Amino acid sequence: MTRLDAFLQQGFLRFPAEEAVARWAASARPAAEQAARDPAQAHWLRCGGTWFVGVDALPNDPEGRVGEGPALAGSAAGFVRGELGLSLPLHQAQVSVCYPGYPRRSPEESPAAFDFRLRRDAAHVDGLLAEGPEKRRHLREPHAYVLGLALTEQSPHAAPLCVWEGSHLIMRAAFSRAFAGHAPEHWPMVDITATYQEARRAAFAACRRIELPSAPGEALLLHRHILHGVAPWTEGAEGPDAGRMTAYFRPEFPHIADWLSAP
Repeated sequence: MTRLDAFLQQGFLRFPAEEAVARWAASARPAAEQAARDPAQAHWLRCGGTWFVGVDALPNDPEGRVGEGPALAGSAAGFVRGELGLSLPLHQAQVSVCYPGYPRRSPEESPAAFDFRLRRDAAHVDGLLAEGPEKRRHLREPHAYVLGLALTEQSPHAAPLCVWEGSHLIMRAAFSRAFAGHAPEHWPMVDITATYQEARRAAFAACRRIELPSAPGEALLLHRHILHGVAPWTEGAEGPDAGRMTAYFRPEFPHIADWLSAP
């Protein structure tokens, strides 16, 4: 099986540690730590202060450079450009930081939502934002992929990323049905809440949950339609003072139709 076949079948790839990626992570970490400490970014703290969401918090350029650091390189970036044929400029990365005790319930989180976070790792597909008091789902951010790069050493039990293997196939088929008959420019107006929830239940029943702890130098590439979330921080798990910190690149397609038609 080729690497591309594995990605399209599983919905994710794990790339072993490389010096080029480790150098990038080392160059990005100080800016990421500064963002997590910045009072102006405090609105990104969630889950009783145990999760810093950090959307667009890393001050990188379109090639991934942070300050005078190197551009993002390595096998994962090469796979995206080569096998997937996606040469999109990089946005400012998300800086996701989990701290010991994750998750605690936030005042704005309902008991049902918190229970889902505990039992199902708040599993979701990126870009389908829950809006309004009824949390209706619409396609607002047509991401091309999700590339996760660890910035800190971490215990395997320190709130690792988790995925449901092959769930992207179930979710993609459901989205294709939901948007059938709608012009791509109208997709953001289509309420896909029921479709999304039904497909997610089917994926939980059919797909294997896999935890993916990682270390600086490694890279985790997720298909844009795969169900993924964050496991709770296990009591006693060790982590750095800066927390379990990961940078996520999620560039968006310029044409929303590519969200379903691209690999």
